[in-house]
Amino acid sequence: MAWAWLGAAGQATSRVALGTAVLPVVHRYHPAVVAQFMATMEVMFPGRTFFGVGSGEALNEVPCGMDWPSGEVQLARMEEALGIVNRLLDGERVTFDGSYFRTEAAYLWTRPERRPPIVVSAFHPEAARLAGRLGDGLWSLADPESVPGLIEAYEEGCKQAGKEKGEIVLQAPFAWAETDAAALAGAREWKATVPDEFYVDDWHDPAAMQRYAEEHVSDEQFLASAIVSADPAEHVERIKEIEQLGATVVVLMNISAGIRTRRFDVYAKQVLPELR
Repeated sequence: MAWAWLGAAGQATSRVALGTAVLPVVHRYHPAVVAQFMATMEVMFPGRTFFGVGSGEALNEVPCGMDWPSGEVQLARMEEALGIVNRLLDGERVTFDGSYFRTEAAYLWTRPERRPPIVVSAFHPEAARLAGRLGDGLWSLADPESVPGLIEAYEEGCKQAGKEKGEIVLQAPFAWAETDAAALAGAREWKATVPDEFYVDDWHDPAAMQRYAEEHVSDEQFLASAIVSADPAEHVERIKEIEQLGATVVVLMNISAGIRTRRFDVYAKQVLPELR
C-alpha cells in the first residue's frame, strides 16, 4: 500500500491516502493468517500500517471454489474472524471452535510493539456497528446518502464496546485526462463497481458484471459515484465534500486509463497543495 498523508492526527484536515487494500476474512484468508500478516507488516514498517478488513466479494471468493453466503452469514463470519484476529494481536494463545473457523493453540510468535489498527469495511448499518465493537475505525464508500447513517451506527458500536471513535475512512475513485470526455471514456470499465448487488449477491463473472453495469448504470450515476474530470479544481472540490461527510482519511483510487502515473503528477502539483 502506498500512502500520501496530509495533516496530522488531531488536526481538522483529513489525511489523503493514495492506494487502497482491504483484506477479506470471510473465506480465502483464515483470520489467523490475516493476523499473522498484520503483525509481520507492522514489525517490518513500525508505526506506518493500518489494515482494512472486510467480508470480501463473490468476484474474488467464488473462483477459489468458495460458496457465496447470504449477507447475514457474511456478517457472522466476519464477526467470528475479527474476534480471532483481535485475540491473536492481543497476544493470546487461541484455541477456538466456532461456527465457521477453528484454531488450535494459535499464537503470534512475532508481535509488533504497536498493535496495528484495524479499519472495518462496512456498507450497511449492522456491519458499521460491528466495526465500532470489534474494529478501530470505519471504512466505506464516500456516498453522501449512506455515510451519515453508517457513521451513526459505527458510533453506536463504539459506545456498546466502551471505546473511543477511530478513523472514518471514506473512499472514492478518481480519473483525470486532458478532457472530461477522455477521462470518462478511460474510466468507463469501472462502472462495474457501482451496482450494490455485486457486493452482496453471487456475481463473479467479470464479463457479465461489465455487461450488466453498462445496461443499468448511466453515465450520470457513474459520475456521481466517482471523481471524473479534466479540471483539477473539481477534484479539489469533490475531495473537500468527502471531508465534510466526516472523513478523517480520504482514500482515492486511481481509475484513469493509460499511463496512470501522470495523474499522480496532476495531483501532486495541482490538487494536493490545495488541500493542505
